[in-house]
Amino acid sequence: MPRPRVLLPLLASALTSVLVLAGCGGVSPGTSKDRPVVLTTFTVLQDMAQNVAGDHLTVRSITKPGAEIHGYEPTPGDVAKASEADLILDNGLNLELWFSQFVESADVPHVVVSEGIEPMDITGDAYAGKPNPHAWMSPTNAQVYVDNMVTAFSDLDPDHAADYAARGAAYKAQLQGVQDDLVSELSALPENQRALVTCEGAFSYLARDAGLTEHYIWPVNAEQQATPQQISAVIDTVRAEGIPAVFCESTVSDAPMQQVVGATGARFGGTLYVDSLSASDGPVPTYLDLLRHDADTIVAGLTGGAA
Repeated sequence: MPRPRVLLPLLASALTSVLVLAGCGGVSPGTSKDRPVVLTTFTVLQDMAQNVAGDHLTVRSITKPGAEIHGYEPTPGDVAKASEADLILDNGLNLELWFSQFVESADVPHVVVSEGIEPMDITGDAYAGKPNPHAWMSPTNAQVYVDNMVTAFSDLDPDHAADYAARGAAYKAQLQGVQDDLVSELSALPENQRALVTCEGAFSYLARDAGLTEHYIWPVNAEQQATPQQISAVIDTVRAEGIPAVFCESTVSDAPMQQVVGATGARFGGTLYVDSLSASDGPVPTYLDLLRHDADTIVAGLTGGAA
């Protein structure tokens, strides 16, 4: 059963109390006895931040691998995590509305890592003017995230600023490599195969960068379940455009997309990862693995190859 929404203000109040007590004595994070603690809202940001931080910072995530980020409900244990942080990183773009009260109550530096990115709007009248939060799904945008992390970590720990800059530059080169490979592999596809059909509209930035047309069943995981009208609209699109394959994300059921497969004869191209990494023994234990997995799965699905 979902936790009552009234829990959020209570948790925020508890967080304020914890932070006040933490400031009254003892060893605070970031002293010579402890590395500074960076808290992120989900596992993708945690892994990106760890690549920039190296061994100089301890990076933690509020949510665990496999978690659905949009509708996450904070727990009392999250209060303790926030109280230990020296810096909080979140995505912004309305992704972590559940965490806003923590950020507002905590006397901890806070950085929105999507700052500086030109957001794409979620399509549809119900979402007019609302940004699509999944900016990290563009390897190009991800490099802006890295720059913001380098700046934030250098401010937090100036003694290691040169290391953060060097690690950030190396990581950005890897991200650009994924982007270049994806564009190259998709460039030869016929027009009708240059379409990405998914359950959630989480791939707007990736589709834009890769020259793909995006279609989806529902705009945002947290706000809608699939309706017959939404499924019917995607079926019509797949049939009309002769789209060869469709996909779904790891954190939701693919049953609605399987209805599209059954009605159109399109292949189910595979599972894509967006909001969360897998466990360490899973298919996408790192953010670079996530990008490469999704790129390979999309290319294989649309070309009829094997991922």
